[in-house]
Amino acid sequence: MLGYDDKRNFYRMMVNSPCELSLLDDPAQRSILAICKDISATGMSLEIEQPAMEIGTLLDVSIESNSDQIPSLNAKAKVIRCTAETENTCLLGVEISEMK
Repeated sequence: MLGYDDKRNFYRMMVNSPCELSLLDDPAQRSILAICKDISATGMSLEIEQPAMEIGTLLDVSIESNSDQIPSLNAKAKVIRCTAETENTCLLGVEISEMK
């Protein structure tokens, strides 16, 4: 990690990939479409088209792969940050708790 400017423990990989979020705290377990902006070994940055999401919300995150050589990603995660980007979108910082 020498010369690594970002003070994180793991590198972030920019992906800008569509993904689906299932809200585990919601009795209806509704789904939200999102864009995974980046991912690291312990977390992700997700852009959603809604003004905010509560810190601590538990999610299932699914990112489908278009390649036979790269597996799809399915993970459980918790919202640790929510920043409004525009009136109708926000950027979530989520911590991965389990890879499925």
